[in-house]
Amino acid sequence: MKIDIVTIFPAIFDGFLKESMIRIAQEKGILEIKVHDLRSWTFGRHRQVDDVPYGGGYGMVMKPEPFYRAVLDIGSASNLADIQKEARIILFTPRGSVLNQDMVENLSYAKHLIMLCGRYEGIDERVHEYIATDEISLGDFVLSGGEIPALALTEAVVRLLPGVLGAEESLVEESFTEGLLEYPQYTRPAEFMGWKVPDVLLSGNHAEIAKWRRKMRLKTTLIRRPDLLAKARLSDLDKKFLDEIKKELG
Repeated sequence: MKIDIVTIFPAIFDGFLKESMIRIAQEKGILEIKVHDLRSWTFGRHRQVDDVPYGGGYGMVMKPEPFYRAVLDIGSASNLADIQKEARIILFTPRGSVLNQDMVENLSYAKHLIMLCGRYEGIDERVHEYIATDEISLGDFVLSGGEIPALALTEAVVRLLPGVLGAEESLVEESFTEGLLEYPQYTRPAEFMGWKVPDVLLSGNHAEIAKWRRKMRLKTTLIRRPDLLAKARLSDLDKKFLDEIKKELG
């Protein structure tokens, strides 16, 4: 996969790209990632990327021309329409679709992601309307720019690429796969401060452990994120477990 990130603060990404899974993915040749300074596509000694809004108002609005030029240079085609066919051009904005695991999985199949990070009061509407193919938000809260969402999306997508994680089977039961949260995890010691690991995990009975883990996924989801159950893929056994859990909880 190829990822290009366009920002006016490229140094934010320096440490992130050199650590952990992102570094390993690059070393393995699975990922090619570059961070670009938006000001590289400006003219004049002030390298201006923003201007006052038409119609008045507070703050500054980011100009469309630098983003347009950046996408044309970064893309592998000679015109915007063809680049939009080959790459997902992502604009981070509060009015975008809230990022979830289904979106991450969909984006993980793309060959090329171009992420556009805004700042200031906002971005000229023509970037939204004519340049971006996707608009994404991390949630209903305000950030100063698109850099944190770009970091989050990059990590979420890269960890799904084949060969990046050492134990790919661990992805199967992670939170949000199948629409459920993950089951509780424990490690040594078996008892700490009087707090004990559930007996079933020490039993060596793999069938019972699998059953317990599935039930705990359902229980955790029911308690913490019941909204997820409405669209989760539930088997008949899952529904039976849920009935048992609800009785246990009273």
